[in-house]
Amino acid sequence: MAERQLATRQEPAVIPHWYSPDSDLPTLVRGDGSWVYDDQGGEYLDFVSQLYCVNAGHGNAAITERMKEQLDRVQYVSPSKHNDTRSELAGRIADVAPENLTDVSFSVSGSEANETAIQLARSYQDAPKVLTRWQSYHGSTYGAGALTGDPSTRATIEEHAATTGYAKFLPPLTANNAFEVDSEAELARKAADHLEFVIRNEGPDSVAAVLMEPVGGTSGAYTAPEGYFQRVREICDEYDVLLISDEVIAGFGRCGDWFGIQTEDVQPDLMTFAKGVTSAYAPLAGVATTSDIAEHFRDEGIDVGQTFGGHPVSCAAGLGAMDAYEDGLLDNVRELAPYLESRLDEVVEKYDAVEESRGRGFLRALTFADPDTGEPFFDPWTDDEGDNPVSEVRDIVMDHGVMVGGGRPDVQVIVSPPFTVDESEIDTAVEALDDAIGSVFG
Repeated sequence: MAERQLATRQEPAVIPHWYSPDSDLPTLVRGDGSWVYDDQGGEYLDFVSQLYCVNAGHGNAAITERMKEQLDRVQYVSPSKHNDTRSELAGRIADVAPENLTDVSFSVSGSEANETAIQLARSYQDAPKVLTRWQSYHGSTYGAGALTGDPSTRATIEEHAATTGYAKFLPPLTANNAFEVDSEAELARKAADHLEFVIRNEGPDSVAAVLMEPVGGTSGAYTAPEGYFQRVREICDEYDVLLISDEVIAGFGRCGDWFGIQTEDVQPDLMTFAKGVTSAYAPLAGVATTSDIAEHFRDEGIDVGQTFGGHPVSCAAGLGAMDAYEDGLLDNVRELAPYLESRLDEVVEKYDAVEESRGRGFLRALTFADPDTGEPFFDPWTDDEGDNPVSEVRDIVMDHGVMVGGGRPDVQVIVSPPFTVDESEIDTAVEALDDAIGSVFG
């Protein structure tokens, strides 16, 4: 019976991630530069880098050749052993990371990198709690899901079981005017004061670390007001709390520098990464640490690990990706980011329903709100029924042959193109967005 069902079914046997029964999923079979192609001959401008990760674009030979060379030498080395490719990549990451970060521990995915970071932080600090922001996303495993401030993710993760040792604080956003501010400087001060209050309220000795993204990822590409991260660094130092920068999306050139936190001129104690480290050509993630933290664990040892952490073929892909970034792709982000920003600003000016354009580098979002009330047209966190016009915008953009992303909450469209795009491809994507917004909001 099972064999007959497999032989006659129309859908693949794969269960997709983030799957909705209403989804109409293309089958992608080829990629080249900023474009991907399906099995029906359709082509799409990949203006979301699939999941904010194919930074070097599709079909980059610098990466694939490195992977092939590694496959010809040794295919797998246990993470409990040293490997030349793994060590070379760790050194190159340390070379471009904030200067206080000297050592790297590899894992497999962004969720696991964040879980590794909090494991290291709790052990090093001998303290149980980690603080993260509301409206954040740090992964979908049980531990990383608990770090995440997006209620829809946490509700899914905690439907049958919950984790402990986490507390939340408010991000530096003006949405709903939670901090009642009139300026960016006041927002930076009040949001940082709020974090200090939470640390004091939780008990500083019980707080191991504060973990946050330097620029919001799927939570909406929001940036911090000037001075915020400097004050956060001061607060963490004052209360002996580690600062962890989640660079899973913001890292490896996405925001215009090697890592997002470098655009804030702040040095974290730990820094997680994934996605762009290999341009998503192979799974790889990790945590960069200070020398003090690294030496602590070298002296004490680590009794846990991940079978595929620092896989040699993935590390080879990482070396190829870094080659590609250094060979003009990072420069392309820096050169074209202002053009992308200006084109998106034109959309904001054209449509009252588009609230703002925000972000940094090649990580940007358009947010939508009712111009009369300032409230979302549809809030997926509170509304159980109804159609979401922002989701409809993305569907129409897809019909125009351009892929863009959705945010948490789903009141925004996120654009996160590969570093290979040129001005004409930016124009193509923005024009598709313009047409879609016009179709939905008039």
